[in-house]
Amino acid sequence: MTTTPSPRGLPLAGIRILDLTRLLPGPLATQHLADYGAEVIKVEDTGAGDYARTMGAMAGDTSYFYQIVNRNKQSLRLDLKQAEGRALFLRLVADADAVVEGFRPGVMDKLGLGYAVLAELNPRLVYCSISGYGQTGPYALRAGHDINYIGYAGVLDQIGAAGGAPAVPNLQIGDLLGGTMAALVGMLVALIDARASGRGRLVDVAMTDAAFAHAIFPLVEVLAHGGVRPRGEDLLTGGVPCYGVYETADGRHMAVGALEEKFWHLMCDTLGRPDLKPAHLATGEAGARARAEVAAIFRSRTQAEWVSVFDGVDCCVTPVLRLEESLENAQLRARGMVTEVGGVRQYGAPVRLAGLDLPPARPAPAVAGADSAAILGRLGLDGDEIERLRSAGVI
Repeated sequence: MTTTPSPRGLPLAGIRILDLTRLLPGPLATQHLADYGAEVIKVEDTGAGDYARTMGAMAGDTSYFYQIVNRNKQSLRLDLKQAEGRALFLRLVADADAVVEGFRPGVMDKLGLGYAVLAELNPRLVYCSISGYGQTGPYALRAGHDINYIGYAGVLDQIGAAGGAPAVPNLQIGDLLGGTMAALVGMLVALIDARASGRGRLVDVAMTDAAFAHAIFPLVEVLAHGGVRPRGEDLLTGGVPCYGVYETADGRHMAVGALEEKFWHLMCDTLGRPDLKPAHLATGEAGARARAEVAAIFRSRTQAEWVSVFDGVDCCVTPVLRLEESLENAQLRARGMVTEVGGVRQYGAPVRLAGLDLPPARPAPAVAGADSAAILGRLGLDGDEIERLRSAGVI
């Protein structure tokens, strides 16, 4: 990440987001918006606030987890169960562009802060609700986590080795593809529409829906054959020799992605095994024999040795890195994907925009309500009134 702001300004400058979300999906979505210039006010309750603050390993008074998904935000504490807390929130809504919440369906309505109420106050408001199963349907009120969402979506069933149980990924597909990226798309689409039409809308994001809608190759199998292949047996999960993960002599792995025939042929030549070229997309017994041959070859050298062999060969054979190695990877560092914010290493903004140099990021708010006085001051509240509200537990 560079250190000089763009002379054109940040593309989302002037957009104000009220963020009621906690933990991972919503906070990361609003952090992406904040990185590109949106003003994000993180509205936390007067109790525990965002549970992520104390979840997992700590870096000072807050967790690493909390810090790497909440940078560039302000924090306001509000008790929305109190009338004065709701009244303050409504005053903020009147001048906001979007509200994002991640409660179960109906919670905001019970507080008197549902979409219908807020849209009447601010017709151009975009109101994004992130939930596991959406605002409608027979599962709407059910609890869930990532493993449940991708389980229903037919995604979890496809992850894992042949003959084994489904493997739980450490990248939360439902939370991140669904709750983060789908929410980003929905909000930006609705914000563009609101700028043009003057009318906002409810954005209903279901993490299960988004995971389901991106299970492209399993759907292809269903359309073509009436059902998916067993995990580990299709084109992209180890069913062919040219695409898969192979163990090395030191227990590490190499990723072989030589789907195109030209890459497979080049890989075979590099391995000194041109006889394997006909097995490019072989399946069944022929494919199993070829995979075993390739596996034996890769087990003959260490990962580092194979990297030295393939680094200069353009055939989609690369090392499987551990994350601590990825953080030092020359390509990722050259792209600005490793940065430091408040003394904590973090990922850089993942989308580069031509002519845009992002300014240094601000650390996540150290305590809940760190910016309450400043935010409420902009509403016209003086110091005495702010102290009264704090004493009353409203903020």
